[in-house]
Amino acid sequence: QSGFKSFGTISRTIMNHYQTILNYFENRSTNASAESFNAKIKAFRSKFRGVRNIEYFLFRLTNIYA
Repeated sequence: QSGFKSFGTISRTIMNHYQTILNYFENRSTNASAESFNAKIKAFRSKFRGVRNIEYFLFRLTNIYA
């Protein structure tokens, strides 16, 4: 109602993610560990760019991070 487009964007974001936001305040639970693991996989993938053997890639990945 204010006419500012950015308020509508913020409002929709909060409405779409309110369960996750409340979960943090109720349980102090986040997805930080999953995000960290994804970052490690991306770094590993960029380091071994050009590896065509997917089985070898997964084998190396599990040996390093499992």
